[in-house]
Amino acid sequence: MSQGQIHLDVVTPERLVFSEVVDEVILPGSEGYLGVRPGHVPLMVGLGVGELSWRRGGRQDRMAVAMGYAEILPDRVVVLAETAERAEEIDGQRALSARRRAEEMLAGNPHKQVDIEQARAAQLRAAIRISVAAKKE
Repeated sequence: MSQGQIHLDVVTPERLVFSEVVDEVILPGSEGYLGVRPGHVPLMVGLGVGELSWRRGGRQDRMAVAMGYAEILPDRVVVLAETAERAEEIDGQRALSARRRAEEMLAGNPHKQVDIEQARAAQLRAAIRISVAAKKE
């Protein structure tokens, strides 16, 4: 690892999703997106739902992540996410179906009790997965 690089680990409860040396990381913090470059001040942030991306040389890669935490150190970023899927792992049709189900729940029967917050979260997760999948290289 050179001086201008940092090590990125992305872990879920099920598996190690990604572990490589990169030049830059952009992650969805709970308060907005955060860019991390080598030498960043140590920081612990809550992770939101969004697109985590990293740059290595001239190539940018991405994944969809949802909830968890990120530990940022000058030479390392460790993301502990509830879910994380690389762009090439996302089934676009399944994501579209999930978004459609969430939208139906939100627009659904007024006599049926729906957890609005849960339906909106499902809609957001599906939208992020669709967006990330569309950016496959």
